[in-house]
Amino acid sequence: MNVRIIRKEHGMSYEIAWLNYRLRQDCLDKKYFSKIYAVDDSQYIQTAAMELELAASEILDIRAERVGTAKEAGIWLKRDQNARMGEEGYQIREKDGQIIISSQGGKGLLYGSFALIRCLQLEQRLEGINIQEIPSNPYRMLNHWDNMDGSIERGYSGNSFFFRDNKVLVNERTRAYARLAASVGINASVINNVNVRGNATKLITDAYGEELRQMSEIFAQYGINLFLSLNFASPMELGGLDTADPLDERVKAWWKDAMADIFERIPNLGGFLVKADSEGRPGPYTYGRDHAEGANTLAEAAAPYGGVIIWRCFVYNCQQDWRDRKTDRAKAGYENFMPLDGKFMKNVILQIKNGPMDFQVREPVSPLLDGLQDTNQILEVQIAQEYTGQQRHVCYLIPMFKEVCSRFYRKNNRGMAAVANTGNDENWTGHDLAAANLYGFGRLSFHSEITAEEIAEEWAACTFGKNKKVSETVTKMLLMSWPAYEKYTSPLGIGWMVNPNHHYGPNVDGYEYDRWGTYHRADHLGIGVDRSSRGTGYAQQYREPLASVYENIYTCPEELLLFFHHVPYTYRLQSGKTLIQHIYDTHFEGAQDAAELADLWNSLEGSISDKVFERVKKRLEHQKEHAGEWRDQINTYFFRKSMIPDEKERHIYE
Repeated sequence: MNVRIIRKEHGMSYEIAWLNYRLRQDCLDKKYFSKIYAVDDSQYIQTAAMELELAASEILDIRAERVGTAKEAGIWLKRDQNARMGEEGYQIREKDGQIIISSQGGKGLLYGSFALIRCLQLEQRLEGINIQEIPSNPYRMLNHWDNMDGSIERGYSGNSFFFRDNKVLVNERTRAYARLAASVGINASVINNVNVRGNATKLITDAYGEELRQMSEIFAQYGINLFLSLNFASPMELGGLDTADPLDERVKAWWKDAMADIFERIPNLGGFLVKADSEGRPGPYTYGRDHAEGANTLAEAAAPYGGVIIWRCFVYNCQQDWRDRKTDRAKAGYENFMPLDGKFMKNVILQIKNGPMDFQVREPVSPLLDGLQDTNQILEVQIAQEYTGQQRHVCYLIPMFKEVCSRFYRKNNRGMAAVANTGNDENWTGHDLAAANLYGFGRLSFHSEITAEEIAEEWAACTFGKNKKVSETVTKMLLMSWPAYEKYTSPLGIGWMVNPNHHYGPNVDGYEYDRWGTYHRADHLGIGVDRSSRGTGYAQQYREPLASVYENIYTCPEELLLFFHHVPYTYRLQSGKTLIQHIYDTHFEGAQDAAELADLWNSLEGSISDKVFERVKKRLEHQKEHAGEWRDQINTYFFRKSMIPDEKERHIYE
């Protein structure tokens, strides 16, 4: 058995992030927490009661008592058959000196308990409280790209806390992770990389059955379904077959046996995430089959156990010759999946990236999210900051996600998934301020109406304590960070000006002649990719009226102008500035904003623990310096291309 139980006394060290409770003095709400009544002994409700007891101890300095009747309780965890709230919705209301947390299901009572604790952390009065929330998304999922050797693909927060040396780790940090995730409403977690290789292929066998069962039991206590990424070629690599053709009867039989085995061993298994036919990963295209045929074979095998197959739509081979200006990687997702609308089984969910490319700082929302009418969908975003500073820069992404969610109504919405930003660093996310993205994704996926500012304020107060100066300063920093990053890196939706492979910039021409086809196509006259009907035709993948909006240079939103059009440097924007002057100005402004972020943080010295203060200070100093490098390289590059000087006569290198 490969179980590795690691205790703190053996060197495990981690912080509790926003669940690091602080003692409140003279709190009037102690009366509620002194006595708790749990309606039954189901695992969710017992977990909820335990969390309330912990909060009572650490925030209020009292020992909560479990009582035997609802009448004598200060907090009553109550089952309510109100079907409207469902299994995960909840209501918190105070009446006659008693707080009642009610839900149809145990998960709802768990989420309601964490919500009440959050109110306590934010020092909100509980008298007269009346909150009701129903999750905006059925699935609220984290995708971890952790490898079994302990590394993390696109990981910027240390190594994996799920795997090490081809062993599965189950320890107290597993529970700490589950607590963090559940506290913001996460209900599903894929623990291994979508690029399944080597020993990771064996995760669906009994080689790691005991460890995964233990992990799933911990997850289950916090309402989280365990998911695994699987290798489409498993029938060959594990079963000894000579094919993985999804329509081959031997392959179908193998998958049915494999699914029956793993679902029996892991009762809390939600299903599987699959990446196929992309970046060297095997898939149905190898055998002349389409994505629906590939996904449905797996779905049919998983269906008897309630299993779900989540099929990533970033699963196409779209490489091109840079000489060919008509081929467009942005079009590939739509071209591969739209013809298959309505052909997937009901337990298949397509996981669609927010944009058509690859987690850029600004790109249009994928037309698949609006195009697919008869297929289950999950929106995929990335909080790991692969292209947005890699957690060396602060870049609060929740405003971007809010923008994405507001653009399209997804007819068959099954939820949201985020490529996770955690690792075994002491603070979970490397950059302390990057934890706001993890927290924010959970809160937004549960409650889509909450604002990015409200989330930032909550996170700041829960993480650093209810200090007005700290909360206001950190909130300001978070809200200015995404616009700042966009200013000093990517003008008007162009993106991709980073070093290939590791994706940390700047490198203006890094991908310009690359096989992946992500170009800015700058010349001495202008910049941008023509994706109108005269160019690649990508704009026509959108439904009207949006197709016409993107088609026309004068109606195209300016933040996406260069994504859709090749624009002369002398073109005047709505501001009255020329395009080239906008490029110069925004990059100078962005670098200045980065310097301001560092100054704002420095103003908090003495108000935040020394350890956290110094950790963040070092990251912000690097960001300030690196933003200057972005400014200088991009401005110099476009000056050399255009030979048009800066109207403000600032220093640009010749």
